[in-house]
Amino acid sequence: MDQAAEAARGSRVLMEQVTALERLARQYLILGDPALLADYAKVRRGFTQTASGMSLLPLDESQLQELNKTIEKEQALFGQLGRKPDKGAGGRQLIAGYVELSRLANNVLEQSNLLIDRELENMGEEARSAKNSLMWQLTASIPLGILIAALFAFLIAKPIRQLDHAIRQIGGAELATEIRVHGPADLEYLGQRLEWLRRRLVELEQQKTKFMHHVSHELKTPLTALREGSELLADGSSGSLNRQQSEIAEILRANSLQLQRLIEGLLSYQQALAGVNQLECQPVDLSEIVLRVAKAHKLALDARHLVLNLQTVPAVLVADADKLRIVVDNLLSNAVKYSPEGGTITLSVRADPLKVELEVGDAGPGISAEDSERVFDWFFQGRLGHQGRVKGSGLGLAIASELVLAHRGRIEVIAERTPGAHFRVTLPAARHQGSIQQ
Repeated sequence: MDQAAEAARGSRVLMEQVTALERLARQYLILGDPALLADYAKVRRGFTQTASGMSLLPLDESQLQELNKTIEKEQALFGQLGRKPDKGAGGRQLIAGYVELSRLANNVLEQSNLLIDRELENMGEEARSAKNSLMWQLTASIPLGILIAALFAFLIAKPIRQLDHAIRQIGGAELATEIRVHGPADLEYLGQRLEWLRRRLVELEQQKTKFMHHVSHELKTPLTALREGSELLADGSSGSLNRQQSEIAEILRANSLQLQRLIEGLLSYQQALAGVNQLECQPVDLSEIVLRVAKAHKLALDARHLVLNLQTVPAVLVADADKLRIVVDNLLSNAVKYSPEGGTITLSVRADPLKVELEVGDAGPGISAEDSERVFDWFFQGRLGHQGRVKGSGLGLAIASELVLAHRGRIEVIAERTPGAHFRVTLPAARHQGSIQQ
């Protein structure tokens, strides 16, 4: 395309030079001024340079023939002009020759324009061919891209699922199974780090268990001696005590009992954590569990002259029956402990297609606004006193909360219900719960 454009430019220059030669020849024939012949020679040198430059270009056959005819015609006319023909028939013949020279130069220009048109057509054809090729390539690349993306997703999805399972496994405290991830090197390395984390957590859990057992054992030995000694002093077995000594002995006895409860609370806490994430789920009726727990508390209710108001309907859900029994038992025990003599405890079960609700309420002192946000914390005991004889460990509601969360439910304090403390447990119904994965 560049050479065709160069030929077209040369053809236009050649046409302008031929026009100038014809004008100078006409003036020379009329005026006979030698200066005009010198100007003609100067323009002719430019014509010769232009024609020589064009002859070096890769012109086609027709264009080259027209150029040669133009050069030969100009040479013949220049020879005639040099002999200075007369102004009659010889001059008219010379002028006719220059008209023929202009026609030949114009043919060269037209051939150049035709060459450019052909080049443009070829370029358009190449562009259309390239466009069609690109369209075919694009059409072929779309399914190929989809295939590559699907293959990439398949190769990545499997290790991603393995990583997700490993994270759920660690989060569910299932630390017995080794973590293996197969896939790209980066994901395999991440799987190796999770396996290192699993082993580290197993080591820490073992160390914690050993520490708890060791501490509880080491504390129980001197505690037993302290309790026995304080009991002997308080009973007067080692001799009578004055009033001040009796007070000291009673302080020792009370604090040794408190220390024993704390140690037993630590052990209960360890056992509770071990069982929270080990669920054996199957379809169960929450109302049946509530009735069994209420029957088990009959003696405690009678001893305090408490009235249990049961409101239950069949409520089936997928859950661990033993763990739900612990939840109901802890909530009912808490209500019995805080209810006044002759008070009423409400225990209700409701169900709809989406959820199952358990509510437990008493007529005791209730839960203060300051304690409502911490009532489910481990070892937390509210500021308001209770009616029971034995001080609690602060684990019952915490264990109930953990077990409810393990069943993908929630437990909350119903603050607007007064008097007393009211708790609501919400669990997903069987058809919307599916399998509980830990």
